[in-house]
Amino acid sequence: MILKKDIAEGLLKIEAVFLRPEEPFTWASGIKSPIYCDNRLTLTAPEVRDNVEQGLMEIVQQHYPECEVLMGTSTAGIAHAAIVGHKMNMPMGYVRGSAKDHGRTNRIEGKLLPGQKVVVIEDLISTAGSSCETVEALREAGAEVLGIASIFTYGMKKATDKLEQYQVKNVSLCDLDTLVEVAADCGYIKEEAKEAILKFRDNPSDESWMRGVK
Repeated sequence: MILKKDIAEGLLKIEAVFLRPEEPFTWASGIKSPIYCDNRLTLTAPEVRDNVEQGLMEIVQQHYPECEVLMGTSTAGIAHAAIVGHKMNMPMGYVRGSAKDHGRTNRIEGKLLPGQKVVVIEDLISTAGSSCETVEALREAGAEVLGIASIFTYGMKKATDKLEQYQVKNVSLCDLDTLVEVAADCGYIKEEAKEAILKFRDNPSDESWMRGVK
């Protein structure tokens, strides 16, 4: 069984999740963040990738045993859905951010029949906005969405509220609480930085978490 700690160690090692509280990243919204996440890097790190795909498969098997089709989010979830689908011998497809403006104007790529039970494969849950848009598109196409299997979640309240609004379950391989514990234990961050990072998570628009971080 793949543990959250194993995933956290792998993501930190390959810098798919990078913690820099003393020199924050700036999001497109202008918000200062102590964390940067790019789980696409797992695809170029075979050992970490194997753990991620095994973990996602275990989530599907344990939490969504009735699943018939995997659907990746565009674009970061597509490769993971394909690999997990191969491991499970299960159909997969993906959902575009918007419908194509040519050809058959598909938004959902891959065969999906009305009533089929679907699990969405997602790389990152931040605010859960794009994940819920994917769920809504699948529901409009007649699918029964069992839930989401994701690699990492910040655990933000905004995401929790959004998932509750759309009545969709998410199960993540790793979360920010686990990550900061592992990061401190392994020397990626100082012990005192843990509280600042979690304070950011609880209210990203409040920059007071940066006070005292060195």
